[in-house]
Amino acid sequence: MTTPSSEQDKLVRVLARGDVLALAFGAMIGWGWIVLTGNAIQSAGSIGAILAFIIGGLAIVLVGLTYAELASAMPKVGGEHVYSYRALGHLSSFLCTWAIILGYLSVVAFEAVALPTVIEHLAPNYAVGHLWTIAGWEVKASWVAVGVGGSLAMMIINYFGVTTAALLQKVVTSLILLVGVLFITGALFEGEAINMMPLFTQADSGVVAGIVAVLVMVPFLFVGFDVIPQAAEEINLPYKAIGKVLMMSVILAVVWYALIILATSLALNNTQLAASTLSAPDAMGSLFNAPWASNLMVLAGIAGIITSWNAFYIGGSRAIYALAKAGMLPALFAKLHPRYKTPTNAIFLMGFLSSIAPFFGRPALVWIVNAGGLGIVIAYLFVAISFVVLRVREPEMPRPFRIRYGKLCGTLAIILSLGMACLYLPGSPAALSGAEWSIFAGWSLLGVALYIHALRKYGRAYSDQHMMADL
Repeated sequence: MTTPSSEQDKLVRVLARGDVLALAFGAMIGWGWIVLTGNAIQSAGSIGAILAFIIGGLAIVLVGLTYAELASAMPKVGGEHVYSYRALGHLSSFLCTWAIILGYLSVVAFEAVALPTVIEHLAPNYAVGHLWTIAGWEVKASWVAVGVGGSLAMMIINYFGVTTAALLQKVVTSLILLVGVLFITGALFEGEAINMMPLFTQADSGVVAGIVAVLVMVPFLFVGFDVIPQAAEEINLPYKAIGKVLMMSVILAVVWYALIILATSLALNNTQLAASTLSAPDAMGSLFNAPWASNLMVLAGIAGIITSWNAFYIGGSRAIYALAKAGMLPALFAKLHPRYKTPTNAIFLMGFLSSIAPFFGRPALVWIVNAGGLGIVIAYLFVAISFVVLRVREPEMPRPFRIRYGKLCGTLAIILSLGMACLYLPGSPAALSGAEWSIFAGWSLLGVALYIHALRKYGRAYSDQHMMADL
């Protein structure tokens, strides 16, 4: 019988400090800040939106601290898969990793729709060739072609090795940072404080509801630092440095989002925000009073699409590879390319799912993104619980990056992860819709079926033997 261990090749450690930082930071600042900044300000007010991102960012920092310690202690491919297995066992490990894969796939699908959408702002009316209508959205052939083409390009880049993907990540992330610094500097000198009114939402729903509406965006916008643990076996750094770089990426992302909201609210008043479809580019154009400035920000948004897309191809394919290698998914996904040392079949699967996403149109992808957000939060919860369990059960385990007050930090991370998960439940201002719950339920059922199939084919003993050998 063929088992996942039939593939003898190993992942190679080639990622340097700059590669890792660009990978995580670039993943967290994708396209969302271009389109969602205005919505956040309108939902919670300028200061309310900044406060929501700081609160959500603190929650992510606490979760990130648990990741940082565990990633330095167990620098193995799969990240969450390894931590939850050691702390909670076989089934929990699968559930945790399956949940984060849904989150990764939701981002990859989102980017496949974001790219053709943003192209419309550079080449208006390019979308032609009506195919069908889904949820009121007319799916056009040329629009689909751009999304599919972009996804296939990202797949090919990742196929040829993580070094190629990392180089792309560094170059494109640098472009985003340059444009961002130009935007923020321009807002501080040319923006007007009066534009920031109202500081907090004055709608009937109230201040708290407005902040909560923004908070629910946080898991989706900050997902990406966890790509570092997924690619841990490809990072060529001291183990302690892995934890430090992970935390640096999270803090940089919190600062980035807060400053982008501040700059946008200084540049555009509430009426202008309401009329804007792409708030950050419109704010940039207003500050510099030139179309080129707006287009430059759109290009930065495209760069964000590329960095996020690229990072989640890496993270998602490594998570799938880790499950398959442990005998929890079919063995074909545990195959590494003999030359490029990439999990080729896992990358092909990511590419296929990303390529079909544009065929469903923009509204349907919102359902997938929201369902994926719940998957991300569930994985965070599993990791936080694993962190606390290991602190209690294995206090002497070597931890190169050991955080102070670990049990308190882990407990707070559990509470905050539970709190974020509750935002998706019925009764919350940001509860999932019926379609989104259907997607989450369907993904869960698919996972159960694959898990049972893998157990019957390879047996739990194989997984245990493989995992314990690594641990």
